[in-house]
Amino acid sequence: MLVCGISAQAKLKIGFEVSFKEPQAHYAEVQMDISGLSKNYIDVKMPVWAPGSYLIREFSKSVEGFTAVSGGHQLRSEKLKKNTWRIYTIDAKSVRINYRVYAFEISVRTPFIDAGHAFLSPTGIFMYPDHELALESTVKIIPFKGWGTVSTGLKAVEGFTYMAKNFDILYDSPIEVGNQEVIGFMAAGVKHHVAMYGVRNYNAERLKVDMAKIIEQLTAIYGENPNENYTFIVHNLSRGGGGIEHLNSTVLGVSRDAYQTEDGYKGFLSLVAHEYHHLWNVKRLRPVALGPFDYENENYTTNLWIAEGFTAYYENKIMLRAGFLSPDDFVSGMISSTAAVMNTPGAKVQSVAEASFDAWIKYYRPNENSNNSSVSYYNKGEIVGMLMDLEIVHATNGTRSLDDVMKAMYVQCKLTGKGYTDAEFKAMVEKISGVSFTEFWLKYVNGTALIDYARYLGYAGINVHDANEGKNIPYLGLATRKTDDHIYIVAVSRDSGAWISGLNVGDEVISLDDVPAEPAVERMGTLLNKKVGDIIKVKIKRDDTTLEIKVTIKASPNFRLVPEMNVPASEVQQKIMRKWMGI
Repeated sequence: MLVCGISAQAKLKIGFEVSFKEPQAHYAEVQMDISGLSKNYIDVKMPVWAPGSYLIREFSKSVEGFTAVSGGHQLRSEKLKKNTWRIYTIDAKSVRINYRVYAFEISVRTPFIDAGHAFLSPTGIFMYPDHELALESTVKIIPFKGWGTVSTGLKAVEGFTYMAKNFDILYDSPIEVGNQEVIGFMAAGVKHHVAMYGVRNYNAERLKVDMAKIIEQLTAIYGENPNENYTFIVHNLSRGGGGIEHLNSTVLGVSRDAYQTEDGYKGFLSLVAHEYHHLWNVKRLRPVALGPFDYENENYTTNLWIAEGFTAYYENKIMLRAGFLSPDDFVSGMISSTAAVMNTPGAKVQSVAEASFDAWIKYYRPNENSNNSSVSYYNKGEIVGMLMDLEIVHATNGTRSLDDVMKAMYVQCKLTGKGYTDAEFKAMVEKISGVSFTEFWLKYVNGTALIDYARYLGYAGINVHDANEGKNIPYLGLATRKTDDHIYIVAVSRDSGAWISGLNVGDEVISLDDVPAEPAVERMGTLLNKKVGDIIKVKIKRDDTTLEIKVTIKASPNFRLVPEMNVPASEVQQKIMRKWMGI
């Protein structure tokens, strides 16, 4: 596991105790014991972000009541900066630190506590001694009365006491405390536990079988499963979504009703496939910048399109290989995703490498113009993964695929004990494929070239055409939403008629050519009966002022990609198709 250097004070011992006096008020009581002190002060710090979620979250904002004592005497302490406290220990050899953490944000990456359970996302709970991330620590959980179960990937010592070899492991090990149901099963020779919090609308036996299929398929790619045990922490809420990866566990947010429909159930399995794949891709096969971690500052990388985008791509491939998607479903889904990226104006502005580097300031802080100025490294990375995969399979005449690259890079990272650079990943792609990927990198990784979908999917005998080609579909460039019987603009597309004429997000649309606005303004007959080049009067209300803005109608720039799956494919194309899909 990654550590951040050799401890300067190797004799320091760290022990935490977490209890819950007022869970209904959303508080955790944290006690941190440090012994073996040899200096006259010690600084302790709270991380400012959670690995896997690239945003400075300022966890120290939720800390209250910081005190330090030794031998029954209170020690002087002061806050040096937003996440750092200094304790003046004088001659004390040990110190006991107490503080409270307020936790009431529902997400997979932030602590949450209420009367029903406690979810401890470690970077938002535990402090660390400055420059001492390599230290071992123990964590004792004292459940609130009536709570009887603790679920975590940490190694158990005894009872509800756990051990972490260093702070990287501690911060990578979320803890669920309460009365969650725990489902156990074996897959790929590894014991798995699924800790289910919330209303139980699932079929546990079905989950055991289907989750095991996904785990087995992913393990087959890499040839080994690096864990002895793995924990899924699943929060089943009225509304839920998302997941975050950890070293030998994951946290999933799921709508409790998702299991009741086929689409919802497959959505859950896709989430499982995505987060479980991170066991290799990100946690072990990782960009060089993502470990050892700096918990105080941004950790920049241009390779989240591999770390997250490829993981998004593989969740579809694994769903296919595990039998949850048909080949037609898989291809249709990939083509829809391709069109979605091509129809994002920001994809012409920001490269996927730039999207990765700027994740800290853009991806998690979207605004009304994000669709025009940026592209998701998840979505674009997924498509880059598909293109790269098809190019490798084509170049090797159906004998190698992206699977071989991912496995080789996993082995390389394992042997070297460090992450890869962009150049190293490219070199491995070229080694496996036997061809240069320099132009590919220039166009699709560091550039904003239009995706040549026909070429790449054509390798596998899939003909794809743009159903909108040659059509002049009237287009304003607006997205609207009805709220309290009023219709508001929520997005304006770059270079559209609406953009050029000055329609704004937040404007209330009253009418088009004096015809009362409908919720979906772009589908109004008044617009569709116009021709490209015509002018339409759009009446709006802005800041309680009624305005009439003339908009010159332009042709829709959007692609509508349609596959032809029944076209006879050559023997070579069929071979490429089989290798690409892995079935």
